[in-house]
Amino acid sequence: MSTKPLRILALTCATRPGALGPAVSRWLLDAVTPRAAALDVEVVPVALGDLDLPFLDEEESPSSGVHRHDHTRRWSATVDAADGFVTVTPEYNHGMPATLKNALDYLAVEWAWKPIGFVSYGHTSAGTRAVEHAKQVVTALRMVPTGTTVAVRIGDAVRDGRLRPDAERDAAGAALLDEVVRLAHALRPMRERDRATPGPLPGSYARRLTGDDAPEVTVLQRCCWTEEALVNDTLAIPPLHESVPEVRQWLADWHTIGLWRDGRLLGMVRIRTDGTDCHLGRLAVVPDLRGRGLGRWLLRAAEATAGPQCRRMLLFTGVRSRRNIDLYQRMGYRPVPVASPDGTVCLARDLSDG
Repeated sequence: MSTKPLRILALTCATRPGALGPAVSRWLLDAVTPRAAALDVEVVPVALGDLDLPFLDEEESPSSGVHRHDHTRRWSATVDAADGFVTVTPEYNHGMPATLKNALDYLAVEWAWKPIGFVSYGHTSAGTRAVEHAKQVVTALRMVPTGTTVAVRIGDAVRDGRLRPDAERDAAGAALLDEVVRLAHALRPMRERDRATPGPLPGSYARRLTGDDAPEVTVLQRCCWTEEALVNDTLAIPPLHESVPEVRQWLADWHTIGLWRDGRLLGMVRIRTDGTDCHLGRLAVVPDLRGRGLGRWLLRAAEATAGPQCRRMLLFTGVRSRRNIDLYQRMGYRPVPVASPDGTVCLARDLSDG
């Protein structure tokens, strides 16, 4: 699962002039900033009133993903880039404000599998009925509301238009952020799976790896190349020694496909074009899932990314790595006389062979 830092949007829903919402949002940001830094989380304030969203005016259903208006595209991009949300909402007539309902209704897939927490404020019920109303809507969008909420009773908490200092409320805000972050991490595989290529195992999916995946790639390499070291009687194998920064560096230079399931990196392969040759490497599958066709699937997936200029696939493996060599030969690769690092053999496949 990617270790990319999370991005949490803090949504201010009130748009009424003189509303208390901005003050509550300022309190929330001040209260959670130290905790966000400790969690390596970015909390980004967004005021719905600044979005210029009219009442839903798209001809196509939000579930279609077709957004014709600029204001919809901007809102879609903002929500799509977020991993979770904390909503600061008033209660209007026992429900959430129309601004929040309208903002939710504009989109569909952009919300899916993301957590949402609530800070509410009001008089009699401290805004809790707005939260119950909103939870009915967000669950229909496949969002996951937190159990933790923060409810601010205006009569007790507000003096001269500002929230009075309250250590317990500050702690509650930090606890709310904690739960949103935990859910965002847990739900990340669900978000990725919806937008990635289905893999060969039930529930698996493939996507391009980035520098944010370097820690998982490093662990996979150490796991998979230990056997290669034993078979070839050498520890001079780069995947066994590369640091996380070194892995991050080569991930930026290679097109690397990772196979995931339930947040676990099951396998990978990388490819890079050099003239009419395409170099394959770092084909790896976790030991407990070998023999189930994952290596073959990854190899074909890498070959499919080769551009039209590519005429030959090249790869290197240990000269004693009989299992690897047998797999490659079954896939149409043959040994070729190319200068190879010590202890390795080069195999190639002519793409004209199909």
